[in-house]
Amino acid sequence: MSSEFSSSGAGPAVDESVPHSARIWNYWQGGKDYYAVDKEAGDQYIAVFPGIVDIARSMRYFLRRSVRYLAGEAGVSQFLDVGTGLPTADNTHQVAQQVNPAARIVYVDNDPTVLAHARALLTSTPEGATAYIDTDLTDTDVVLAEAGKTLDVTKPIAVTINGVLGHTNDYAVALGVVHGIMDRLPSGSYLAFSDSTTEDEAFNQAQQGYDDTGAVPYKLWTPEELAGFFDGLELVEPGLVPIPMWRPEPGDEPKALPTLAGVGRKP
Repeated sequence: MSSEFSSSGAGPAVDESVPHSARIWNYWQGGKDYYAVDKEAGDQYIAVFPGIVDIARSMRYFLRRSVRYLAGEAGVSQFLDVGTGLPTADNTHQVAQQVNPAARIVYVDNDPTVLAHARALLTSTPEGATAYIDTDLTDTDVVLAEAGKTLDVTKPIAVTINGVLGHTNDYAVALGVVHGIMDRLPSGSYLAFSDSTTEDEAFNQAQQGYDDTGAVPYKLWTPEELAGFFDGLELVEPGLVPIPMWRPEPGDEPKALPTLAGVGRKP
């Protein structure tokens, strides 16, 4: 087993008195790593927009389906998971190494709550490797420099970014994260990306109510903005679609959600 940990500096202490997005997301996904304040905020959100639970779980299912596709059909053996979030079932390394035991995975986050659980991500098959980088995802120079200690950046890498770039609260900054990474990776690399849209008014109201609690705000994007994250990439079929519609598994019953997902290949 190979595992590595890198930190750009100690993060702030975990504040249990303010609702926290990673812990609320964990609650919505059916996890156990949250506090009463997170459940309260999560339930308030659900009361306005019940679909948030489906969105949270659909993003996890998309991660599983996209990583399985990338490690299998696409033949990628290296993964960079940006904005990891709290570990749950079917983390990137688990899915990738089920398909290819030699897969190498690097996780990136700078959240103190995620950092506290990072060791749970640092497991691997004997043939593969995992690493965790504690740094701001907007600092793409550091992300790629640290990732290069585990991954071969001259060979194709699959980058996964799911439901995290809204924390930048700025489209130009969010685009800078994607292009700051993808533009420096070789041909044959992939971006697996999903995020939520502004198309459901109840969703907009619930998000505004959450932002007003004093928690870190999250920006929802227009469909056109989400499409822009794939500029310069070749979308894999079925393209940029509502998240449950991206290559559903047998037995799935896809429903329309105000969240889009896609996988793009760098030509």
